[in-house]
Amino acid sequence: MLTVSIAAVADLRSRRIPNWLVGSSLLGAFVTAVATDGAGGLGRSVAGAALGGAILGVLYLMGGMGMGDVKLCAAVGAWIGITQLMMALVVMGVAGGVMALAYAAWGGFLKQTLGGAGALVCSFGRRRNAALTLDSPGARSIPYAPAIAIGTIFSFLAR
Repeated sequence: MLTVSIAAVADLRSRRIPNWLVGSSLLGAFVTAVATDGAGGLGRSVAGAALGGAILGVLYLMGGMGMGDVKLCAAVGAWIGITQLMMALVVMGVAGGVMALAYAAWGGFLKQTLGGAGALVCSFGRRRNAALTLDSPGARSIPYAPAIAIGTIFSFLAR
């Protein structure tokens, strides 16, 4: 929980998640998994990291997510495993959606945001629309590490 808390604060302040943070967390998860459960624990940790990275990685490839968020979610998956990660992903998606809607409503561009989200979803699997990606000059985005933190912490409290 410390990793996601630090990442959320860093993302809110600088819109970046430090590589040293997610890298050391990922390594720590693997070492802890081996120390506590041997090869089986390492396998479960690697599977959680792969799933977390893959799911947010798809959003990254579509241009709707930053790579720091992908790496953070992989580190979270390495610590909590696939089963708990599934719950965390659902809650992070809801939290991220609520945050994005609140930001768009507050900024007065809710209609544009909903249209862009619909276009992004409808273009899944096809060539991405450059105007809807984070690297577009006019892109509006939110720091997503707070949503990852909310989902992760909720998954621990719900266990």
